[in-house]
Amino acid sequence: MEEDSSKQYLFETMPVNKALMKLAVPTIVSQLINLVYNIVDTVFIGQTGDAYKTAAVTLAFTIFMMTVSFGNLFGIGGGSLIARLNGKGEKNKAKGVSALAFYGAILTALIYSLLIGLFQDPILVFLGASSNTMIFAKQYVLLVIVFGDLPVILSAVTAHLLRNTGYSRHAAIGLSIGGALNIILDPIFMFVILPDGMEVFGAALATLLSNIVSCIYLVIVMVKVSRESSLSMDPRDMKFIGRIEVHSFFSVGIPSALLTALFDVANICLNVLMAAHGDLALAAMGIVMKTERLPNAVNIGICQGMLPIVAYNYSSGNHQRMKETMKAARNIGIATSAAAVVLFEIFSPEICGLFMNTNAGSNTQAAVTTVVFATLFLRIRCLASPLQFLNYSTSFEMQAVGYGKGTMLHACFRELAFYIPFMFILNNMFGTYGLVCAIILGEGAGAAFAVFIFRRWKAGNISLR
Repeated sequence: MEEDSSKQYLFETMPVNKALMKLAVPTIVSQLINLVYNIVDTVFIGQTGDAYKTAAVTLAFTIFMMTVSFGNLFGIGGGSLIARLNGKGEKNKAKGVSALAFYGAILTALIYSLLIGLFQDPILVFLGASSNTMIFAKQYVLLVIVFGDLPVILSAVTAHLLRNTGYSRHAAIGLSIGGALNIILDPIFMFVILPDGMEVFGAALATLLSNIVSCIYLVIVMVKVSRESSLSMDPRDMKFIGRIEVHSFFSVGIPSALLTALFDVANICLNVLMAAHGDLALAAMGIVMKTERLPNAVNIGICQGMLPIVAYNYSSGNHQRMKETMKAARNIGIATSAAAVVLFEIFSPEICGLFMNTNAGSNTQAAVTTVVFATLFLRIRCLASPLQFLNYSTSFEMQAVGYGKGTMLHACFRELAFYIPFMFILNNMFGTYGLVCAIILGEGAGAAFAVFIFRRWKAGNISLR
């Protein structure tokens, strides 16, 4: 009961900024640690001086990112609904939703592993793999996705569920354990245990083992807190939910998954178009996409911290607290994005140089060219960071209140109507640099559309006075 009352205070009474930071800071920390271990893979591989290995990981990472959409399907779909059910005091239904999310994630992960295992060669060719990159891309895909997507997806889902019931710190610790372990194991497998030429395999093996450890920790935590919270892994608890809850679950989960999946589709289009400009341009884009995840990780952490507070207070009827939370999150995110733009504009050469050793390997000129490309790409693409945050925050707000239709419309328009068409148009008109600029126009149009449709929804459903 004491645990329940402390969580109730967090969602209902604690000052907004303090409550937001209590949920967001652990999430931001875990996002940054996981970002670091993803970056470390690229940094260590870059120390070989082989741009083709960096390009291969870029291709494989595109397939890996699809697992994030499955994590959102069950984690955000289930977590958002659990927070709203808790706001109405319906704990048994929340437990049923938790069990549905847990076992749905397992089934989906196994199906995805099977499909990628069967069709990885044609998928990689479609993504732009060349004879220089195919063997390395297959090594990464085999370990991290075919064998490793179950712990990745299950970790993401359990972390979302824990976060949305007030256990943000536990979720952060679980994800951070995996990230920290990967940072330690990467150089050991890449440069000590395995022979030269197996660096990509070593990085993938380190990632697989780290994700397994993280998943085990989070599942243990969820088992423990299920005794005192609205979480459950008991399939029998699904008897408490009916068609209304299942519909609410997927009405948010599917658009959230689609948002991430379409973002990944956009990255696939970007990689395919960029690969046509050469492996070095593709490797440079891989560096940039890892680097620009720094402000994205912080901003997603802010949004994930915001979501359960907004969902709870929307359901309980405290709309003033809900709106204050959204405003506070938006102000912090815009400030973070603006700071990132300044950082990248000033220090792009030094930042990109960390990812590629221009003095090692047999083709130093290729490494130098890759860094030059990456520097220019980053200075252009970073300008989209504040616009990306507006897309994230508005989407998370719609997910929090259960406005799945708005999330779906935003996802489709942001990628299919704006960003992807801009890629093809600008690539045809201006080549490589037009392709790089497309994200600014795409994110700007997407953010404007998201704000427009959510304001219309709020006008009809929430008093703004």
